[in-house]
Amino acid sequence: MQDPYELQAKALLEQLSLDEKIYQVTADMIFDVDEGYAQLRNPLFGSYRNPGHFMHYKRTAPASPSEVAEQINDDMRRSIEAQPHHIPPIENGEALHGAQWGMGTNFPQPIGLASAFDPALVERVADVIGQECAAVGVRQVFSPVVNLARDCRWGRTVETYGEDVKLCSDMGAAMCRGLQKNGVIATPKHFADNYGAGGRDSNYSDTSERTIREVFLPPFKACFDAGAKSVMAAYNAWEGVPCTSNRKLLTGILRDEWGFDGFTVSDYSGAEGIYTAHGCAENEAEAAAMALKAGLDVILPRDKFDVVKAAVEKGYLTEEALDKNVLRILTAKFRLGLFDEPYKDPGKADALVRCDRHRALALEAAREAVVLLKNEGVLPLDRNTTRRIGVFGQSADLIPIGSNYSGPYGTPWQGDDAPTPLEALRDYLGEAAEVVYGEPDEIEALAPTCDVNLYFTAIIEGEGSDRSDLRLPSVTVHKNREEDGGLIVDEATQEITEDQEQSILRLCAANHDVVVILQNGAPIDMTAWIEKVPAVIEAWYPGEQGAKALSEILFGQTNPSGKLPITIPKSVGQLPLYYAYKPSGRGYAYCDNDGKPLYPFGYGLSFTSFEITRPALEAEEDAVTVSCDVTNTGEMDGAEVVQLYLHSYNCEVVRPLKELKAYSRVSLRSGETKRVSLTLTKEAFRYYNAAMEYGLYRGCHRLLVGTSSEEIAATFDVAVKNGAITVVG
Repeated sequence: MQDPYELQAKALLEQLSLDEKIYQVTADMIFDVDEGYAQLRNPLFGSYRNPGHFMHYKRTAPASPSEVAEQINDDMRRSIEAQPHHIPPIENGEALHGAQWGMGTNFPQPIGLASAFDPALVERVADVIGQECAAVGVRQVFSPVVNLARDCRWGRTVETYGEDVKLCSDMGAAMCRGLQKNGVIATPKHFADNYGAGGRDSNYSDTSERTIREVFLPPFKACFDAGAKSVMAAYNAWEGVPCTSNRKLLTGILRDEWGFDGFTVSDYSGAEGIYTAHGCAENEAEAAAMALKAGLDVILPRDKFDVVKAAVEKGYLTEEALDKNVLRILTAKFRLGLFDEPYKDPGKADALVRCDRHRALALEAAREAVVLLKNEGVLPLDRNTTRRIGVFGQSADLIPIGSNYSGPYGTPWQGDDAPTPLEALRDYLGEAAEVVYGEPDEIEALAPTCDVNLYFTAIIEGEGSDRSDLRLPSVTVHKNREEDGGLIVDEATQEITEDQEQSILRLCAANHDVVVILQNGAPIDMTAWIEKVPAVIEAWYPGEQGAKALSEILFGQTNPSGKLPITIPKSVGQLPLYYAYKPSGRGYAYCDNDGKPLYPFGYGLSFTSFEITRPALEAEEDAVTVSCDVTNTGEMDGAEVVQLYLHSYNCEVVRPLKELKAYSRVSLRSGETKRVSLTLTKEAFRYYNAAMEYGLYRGCHRLLVGTSSEEIAATFDVAVKNGAITVVG
């Protein structure tokens, strides 16, 4: 039976002129949302970067949700009235960890959300983000980022869910489900491999097709299986062809193999990059035609009507080919219900956005995102004996949200009840303890007078800010590149005002009781100071309520339970470093380094202790189940993440030495035991053979259950032969 929305779209398509069709595949983005905005905005385009993103930076106070909704309603009305066939536009924007049209609820950055190992939590977070987008009329978001971060020099690591195929797939799918249940189109990005050697953003990908299919494509497929109806092409090129015009990706794999029935969009200026960056076209019109014919449907972000019109007039693009693109866009608009309900209630937006329930979820997410990396008896702090706390580091008095996709254009994100770590500590302790902030030159005088000293780190990273050095930066001024993508993300100058490594070492020399709180989106080289510091917390950017969560964790009100979604190397010289590597013909170490990470994937400490006992394997015809008892053997309530890995060998091709295949987050009261079961179907044992055919082929498989990729409590062996799974031994 044919899709009823597509039938409606076909009927409308037959009535459109060539110009109307071209407007549907092009878009606009207007920075100046002020008195002259209505004259600047051409109401005929099919998609717009929502005006809410730009409404704040010329104001003394940010625009309210109702003001944003009213502006988008007005935009929608003007477009519908101006369109000969009354076609509503799609208002789009970003939503990596919050609705970015303005001051929406700000959750932990994706790398932090991944640390929770809790897809159900991520779906709830995405549900709130979707609600806050839909409330003002934003109906498409360029989220989630499901590129794997296998080289943490990549500045956009913060936007990802880490290095693992399974975890990234689960988190991306959860985000898509949450967004789309609110009538907001999820747009996973960047299809399909978004950085090159050395972690260089948007550089040429020389990744093999085997690796693309085994590693980088599965998270996208998981998102589409979860209902995502759009996808954003990457800037770079793969197999010699720009991803924006890569027919193998956009048509062959996406539509012909996977049956994707949504629409595709370019990254900002990605279509013209076929000509300007990659040199694969004689002019921009030919580049646009190459993209549209390859399977790209919408050219973002700004007015390319004349370019596409020239492509048709010059014979690069036929109207028949263009019809395929327009049909997919119109189908999406009918599916969204834009023709029936194009407007939103501004009053409801004010009541919904950053309501108590949403902020409570931001606090819950922050609690689960924090990872305890090291603790030599310093934590948790005792409220009864801790009377004076020294706080150092320039991030101590900043809301811990990170600058990447955290607020509207030109204006820092702000919201009531969103404290900085310094403010949160003072509020949490009240009159019970003195919290004093110290400048770098006050360390030797102030630190010895405190019961404990906290150091909050700062780092330069994000879109346009790849790193060649993983150490904490020292006395640096940095400005993001002023390109469309970077400009939309953040145009503020970021400055590091001290030698952070030296400050940490000086703190340790002045007073042994030091806790370093990392605020970052990618691993840090800690080798200069890790042996001196007794406690380290990986906070990532925990969001608007993250400072409250950190105060609770520092004093043991909340037990840290996050696990690393990415390997932390000892130094940049080990990169790329990730746990799921394939066998070496010789070894894995260097002459001056054992090749092992500082902290492995899946690692994370707790204030309590856990024990795995009574492991068992149960095999059925089409699946195997590993079960075990998990007991909280310590004195505090807490949560553990039981992880099941697969080590495959004697296969037709080499396989990774270890792959995460299942996991379960389990909360336990002190002394409590729960039985955990993790089931693997035949899908977990499938792989691409030497002929690049995907299937269930022969192999031996060791199942490893534990609490990190390196902390394994029990193993079981199974084998696959003639399409059947059998237990060995």
